[in-house]
Amino acid sequence: MNLFRKSPRLKFLCDPADKDVIAPPIPAKAVLPDWFRKLPAVDETKHGMNDTGLTIKRCMPFLDAMTTGWIIPLAATVRMEIRDNGADVAAGWEFDRVMVSNHGMHQVKGNPWGHRPPRKFHNYWTIVTPPGWSCLFINPLNRPNGLFEIISGVVDTDRYPALINFPFFATGPDGLHVIEKGTPIVQVIPFRRDIAEVETEVRAATKEETADRVRTERQVTSTDGWYRTDARAKR
Repeated sequence: MNLFRKSPRLKFLCDPADKDVIAPPIPAKAVLPDWFRKLPAVDETKHGMNDTGLTIKRCMPFLDAMTTGWIIPLAATVRMEIRDNGADVAAGWEFDRVMVSNHGMHQVKGNPWGHRPPRKFHNYWTIVTPPGWSCLFINPLNRPNGLFEIISGVVDTDRYPALINFPFFATGPDGLHVIEKGTPIVQVIPFRRDIAEVETEVRAATKEETADRVRTERQVTSTDGWYRTDARAKR
């Protein structure tokens, strides 16, 4: 290990007046949903001779998706009213910053969310990455809230040190909904842009590659948790 190599630094910057007032970004691994925390790794009612009883708690790909990157939470509490089966969405708040604003339907004509109007959450954290790094902004992975869905986007945050707002569609049922301060709204995953430039091959596997795949698949079934203990990179 190179002790003198500096790790890339991700910065979340806010207006000094907002420090300790708005909800701060949080490592995604620190805000796992309650249902997931309470879920046992093994369901004893299913565990038997023909069933390991393993639950998704032991699914490392599921967990790693949830714990990658950072979560930007809602800065302050918002009340959102959904009417006419989602065709009309209004929002209100007491905070002294704009929390939700509107986009025009013409901007997303023909979108898969249909008649639901696009809105956007206002974010008061500037995200700054090292040169060559961008950020992927997505709906918090494996955390559906049944109320809104963020529209994904990539921003070159090394060249754009400004506030980024997050468009969304309200997907919840009609009624008044309170979205509390601190609610996860966006997952931020920084990445190096040059990784996307890796050379690609699309072809049939060789005999050796096929044998390696078969051997790996057999190892997975030979030992409970083999992927977690032998294949998964250390975190």
